[in-house]
Amino acid sequence: MTQSLTPQITPEISSRKPSPDDFEKPAIPDLTNVTIDNSEPVDNLISEKQQRLLVSSLYSSFNVSEPFLATANVGLFYAANKLPLVPDIMLSLGVTLPEDWSEKKDQSYFTWNFGKSPEIVVEIVSNKVGNELGTKLKDYSQARVGYYVVFDPFHYLGKPNLYIYQLKGVNYQLISTNWLEEIGLGLTIWEGEFEGKSYQWLRWCDEQGQILLIGDEKVALEKQRADQEKQRADQERKRVEYLEEILRSQGINF
Repeated sequence: MTQSLTPQITPEISSRKPSPDDFEKPAIPDLTNVTIDNSEPVDNLISEKQQRLLVSSLYSSFNVSEPFLATANVGLFYAANKLPLVPDIMLSLGVTLPEDWSEKKDQSYFTWNFGKSPEIVVEIVSNKVGNELGTKLKDYSQARVGYYVVFDPFHYLGKPNLYIYQLKGVNYQLISTNWLEEIGLGLTIWEGEFEGKSYQWLRWCDEQGQILLIGDEKVALEKQRADQEKQRADQERKRVEYLEEILRSQGINF
């Protein structure tokens, strides 16, 4: 019996390293019918001021070596087949704004364009129907946001006015510390005046608990320091003049 032999072909092994072009690129979703701005107003005056306070203090005082994006009420698109989330505050590290804002894909936070999810979002509770500790908690975990913060100034959700969750695996875990180690920021309740309104505001802070100042506060602080330095210099000048007068009265010229 004659056996047919099929020659064995040894595949050629290339030493070339694979390049990104060797892999199939994910399809970019069609944004034609996607609404990125529905022109809805903010909830209330407190929420609006609180949002500006948190965003402006980051741009004034958050000293990091990498670029970042801090926004208020900007859509967070994390999946092509899901409606966007619209956090009151969003912070994403290591990203830059696009040069051209004319295209829809550059006017909101699309995770597939920025290449990552934000590090933290903050929701400010203004009523009892926002479901911040229910569906939103699940939605932000699916969006893979590292920290989810709920600020409840009117205690609609219970006795605490601040809830901080950290993503652990696929779920959020309520944490007891206000220091967010992964991003080098903390949160604190600060009682003081912002734009003429005395209130208990949510503020960013450093590890020592010092709040991150907005621009006006930094200017006021510098003025205070300058006034104190001038006062110290005036006191020193008057002291020297007083000593000189005593010496002259004793017939000592200099």
